[in-house]
Amino acid sequence: MIDFITSLDGYAAAEGWPGWWGLDGPEYLAWLEQDSAADRTLLMGANTYRLMHGFASAGAGGEEREATDSLGAARKVVFSSTLREPLEWSNTRLVSGDAVQAVRALKEESEHPLSTLGSLSLCRSLLAAGVVDRFRVVVFPVITGKTGSERIYDGYPDVALELVESQVFDGRTQLLDYVPRLLDRPIGTTG
Repeated sequence: MIDFITSLDGYAAAEGWPGWWGLDGPEYLAWLEQDSAADRTLLMGANTYRLMHGFASAGAGGEEREATDSLGAARKVVFSSTLREPLEWSNTRLVSGDAVQAVRALKEESEHPLSTLGSLSLCRSLLAAGVVDRFRVVVFPVITGKTGSERIYDGYPDVALELVESQVFDGRTQLLDYVPRLLDRPIGTTG
């Protein structure tokens, strides 16, 4: 499963904005806590690993601390040609080879669902290779055109998305859960 949080205009982050764009209401945080407790293996690239391990190592407080503690306990697979073993973050396995091949093998052998954490280029390559079964996004009701960074969907293949679940948190933030289908041409065209 590809799993993103995003602004309405498709940015993963925005300069000067707090986490969750300052809209981390009680319903969303309760869902996030429940969802974080799901027994899955997290997939990430080197940049996300460095960022998230840095948060965990820095000793964040409050809700951020709870989130990094649960990430520390989770099984993690990091895809990188630049990181070297041993990795400092507990429960983390390094894969330096082809990420798509590794994920195909993990899907066959793993007893636990696989879910991405950030890692835009990893997600793009997994989706393009057709190994993604679910595409879940939580959309925060802000447009960060001026300050947004890390545009999520640039360079993605064309994909049709079948909605299988949706939910609204705190009267404003939307969870959209889809089954993706790669397209070889736009919907409604022949050829």
